[in-house]
Amino acid sequence: MSWTHRMTFGGTREDSSRYRRLFGISFGLIYLVFPVAEIVSGEVTGTKAVWAALSLIAFVVSYLATVLSPRNFREPSPSTYPLLALTITLAVGSALVFGSGWLSLPVYATVLFSMILPPRRAGLGILAMLAVVVGCGLLHDDDGTTIAILGLQVVTLGVLFIGVRNTRVLAQQLRDAQGEVARLAAADERLRIARDLHDLLGHSLSLIVLKSELAGRLAEDSPRALKEIQDIESVARQALTEVREAVTGYRQRSLPEELDNARSVLRAAGVEPLVRISGTPLPGLLDGLFGWAVREGTTNVVRHARARRCEIEVTYDGEHAILEIMDDGQGKEPFRLGSGLQGLTERVRGAGGTVELGPGARAGFRLRVLVPAGAAA
Repeated sequence: MSWTHRMTFGGTREDSSRYRRLFGISFGLIYLVFPVAEIVSGEVTGTKAVWAALSLIAFVVSYLATVLSPRNFREPSPSTYPLLALTITLAVGSALVFGSGWLSLPVYATVLFSMILPPRRAGLGILAMLAVVVGCGLLHDDDGTTIAILGLQVVTLGVLFIGVRNTRVLAQQLRDAQGEVARLAAADERLRIARDLHDLLGHSLSLIVLKSELAGRLAEDSPRALKEIQDIESVARQALTEVREAVTGYRQRSLPEELDNARSVLRAAGVEPLVRISGTPLPGLLDGLFGWAVREGTTNVVRHARARRCEIEVTYDGEHAILEIMDDGQGKEPFRLGSGLQGLTERVRGAGGTVELGPGARAGFRLRVLVPAGAAA
């Protein structure tokens, strides 16, 4: 389940995060007192005052919309970037046109850079806003003390909020890691139960079957006893079959489970997953095989790809089942077929399918598994 749909008692987590952001930035809006004072005091008059008021209102609306736009601290939504660009344009333009009282607007832009962009790009944004403050201050003949104070605010607030953003990213990664640990613990417990069930109950039932066969041979002279013994043997064999089927179900992870696991693992590793499924549900054999392929392919991406994005696509049209895992990694080491992918290749070939491994069309690596439905059956 994606982060935008996780529910809390008071609504979605995203709604709660937006309320906290809104509460936090409400204190920072006090710096707008300087441009407001210029308009109210009459320092800016006539048409220029009207344009100043409209510019300030537009900046506040754009700033709030940017702050409240949906994001998960790792990567903003596509709608955030246009809003950020509009807010920066209004901040820089107002500082250039209206003078010293408006130099606080680039400080707000610095906060947005620090909270939205990764540290390296945020640092470039902070330097750009510092240049805007110094340049606009000199252009409007502001005193050096004012320029120095505002420049110091740009740098200190920028560094501060970069730290805040990094802390939140680390906290989110910790929550993801805790969830992954819990999931792995549950999976290990399932395997333990399956192993114990097979070792204990399976052994006992097998022994009952063997003893029933022996008793049946010894009781051939008594038809009634022979029939009862054969019934015991039949029930024991049926129970043994059901135990083995139950153990197989415990040990085998389905494709949907592996896709959910892949999303969690990739996000915990800082890789944005994109999963697409088309066609009808896979039959049992293909479901387990593709689940194994997703697990091995995802492990390969996390360990070797150094990717930022990974696409997983599953297609089944009733005749062919196709799995493709593509990443945008920039790893410089040559691709090597490890033991996991080697085992996967052997299993796929055993089911009558093919595996393609190698560089992607544009970047990164690509794993493609194709299995004919008839061969798998």
